[in-house]
Amino acid sequence: MKTIGIVANGPEELIPDLDQYQEKIDIWIGADRGSLTIIMNGIKPDYALGDFDSINKQEEITIEKGSKSFTKFPVEKDQTDIEIAIEKALELNSDIIYFFGVTGGRLDHGLINIQMLYMLLKRKCTGIIIDNSNRIEVFEPGSYQIFSEKEFPNISFVPFSEDVKGLSLSGFYYPLQNYHLFWGSTRCISNKLLLNNGTFSFDEGILLLIKSRDG
Repeated sequence: MKTIGIVANGPEELIPDLDQYQEKIDIWIGADRGSLTIIMNGIKPDYALGDFDSINKQEEITIEKGSKSFTKFPVEKDQTDIEIAIEKALELNSDIIYFFGVTGGRLDHGLINIQMLYMLLKRKCTGIIIDNSNRIEVFEPGSYQIFSEKEFPNISFVPFSEDVKGLSLSGFYYPLQNYHLFWGSTRCISNKLLLNNGTFSFDEGILLLIKSRDG
């Protein structure tokens, strides 16, 4: 199983210490300024990609010298830098992609980056967004086991499609059985696991799982 980490140029204060993910990640890809963030975390990017319009010339030189592969694209292009990075990850036959630096900052970028998790799901690749306060993943209908994470104790289920039908939660402080979750409902916000693990399942729709912590 090949795991790839993509780092974009979101606010640095929201990006966790990347060193703690080195054992999980086989290949690091920097999207634009995200390449510099990888380097500043003491990691050599395998690929640095983007138009690099968010950095100065000296930073660009640092990225080019500090990366195994450096490719610069025109500023005017049809794809965002993060989309270019995703295409490279899929070209490398990734099974799981961890995203850092794709939340905070511009809301339009944050929303489309979450939507890209669904695009990856349709292409049989798992996408996971992580920042200092959140871990976000998207699911199709099925039954899944979920494990507690000390750093993200709060668990919320948010409908990505207009309706999510047949949602059941087991092992949670607030259990559910065959619930119809719909856009605008807050019923599945801020739940917690009772023990180290639990299960969730649903029959129809697309579901966002958000693990988070306060502060």
